[in-house]
Amino acid sequence: MRISLIGPVYPYRGGIAHHTALLAKHLGERHDVQLISFRRQYPGWLFPGHTDRDPSRSPIHSNASYLLDPLNPLSWRAVAQQVRDWQPDVLILPWWVPFWAPTWLTLSWLTHRWTQARVLFLCHNVFPHDGGRVSRVLARLVLSSGDAVIVHSKEDLSRFHELCPGEQGVWTPLPTYVELGQESNVNSTSSDSVAMRARIGLPAALSETPLLLFFGFVRPYKGLSVLLEATPTILTQIPIHILVVGEIWGSSAEYLAQIQRLGIADHVTLINEYVPDECVREYFKAADVVVLPYISATQSAVVQLAYAHDLPVIVSRVGGLPDVVRHEKTGLLVPPNDPAALAAAIVRFFHDDLGPKMRASILADQPCFSWQRTVETIELLAEASD
Repeated sequence: MRISLIGPVYPYRGGIAHHTALLAKHLGERHDVQLISFRRQYPGWLFPGHTDRDPSRSPIHSNASYLLDPLNPLSWRAVAQQVRDWQPDVLILPWWVPFWAPTWLTLSWLTHRWTQARVLFLCHNVFPHDGGRVSRVLARLVLSSGDAVIVHSKEDLSRFHELCPGEQGVWTPLPTYVELGQESNVNSTSSDSVAMRARIGLPAALSETPLLLFFGFVRPYKGLSVLLEATPTILTQIPIHILVVGEIWGSSAEYLAQIQRLGIADHVTLINEYVPDECVREYFKAADVVVLPYISATQSAVVQLAYAHDLPVIVSRVGGLPDVVRHEKTGLLVPPNDPAALAAAIVRFFHDDLGPKMRASILADQPCFSWQRTVETIELLAEASD
């Protein structure tokens, strides 16, 4: 099968860039893949982070052609011509924010006009986390222009069917990100959490303290404030340390003020920066559990990063997180925006020593989150007739 895949890859950063690069790699093991990426991803005013470029020294490599500029319609036509010349059986386009609507609508229309390819949208979010009515209208226009849609949560599948009744959509969970930073860690086989804590700069006094990891871009909907609010209650029952690792989008002042107000500064380490691929493993191997107290969510690649390192999770029961976290088996589910419930779950995790049992369940569940499952879903949709 011939497959055209368009999306961000290195030197762009973030989970969608990682996903695109890994998808191209695994599709390429079974099919001929044309990978096209961006000359420019976003204008500066639209991106709230420090930069959209990945600082990794050992990124996921790909053979992409960097042709697409979302602000230059001439590049849209040039990319469509590249796809036409390739004559694929399927074109895969990612969808996550309405900014891409004009580009994807044009490419979908031209691909249908110039080729026999089926157009599949790989939908990371049906609507953005802060989207409104305009986001819904643009999502309906774009997603209904394709032949089928793949989503990563059952909640998003329901949203898609509500938005585009009668259109074909399927759910498949996000695959594991075990390959992230793998090349740089070939000679680093230590899994000892004490050694990893020393490597990332935690003091020796914390070598055996239960360590909670909050990882990824820090945005209000991810609920870091809920975890901080729960911390004083947790500390009355067990000693813990919270490691917050990820770039804060916006100001860190609110979180720093909350930490001071709660008197928990000695129990929180805040690393306000994007983590290069080669350093990801160290943080997960240092931790005992990943805590994701999202207030809202569709799905989370951080869960798959945790599973890739056999690490249990404590997450909110929102969006697609219950689809991939088996309560009492691979993690604990708690009500969203509930510091008391979150504190109780964290205390129970350590008091009942749930880690070893959950690690065994995570290993058993790995086939559910294989890239092969995603590839096979694409194959079925690519071969389906209208």
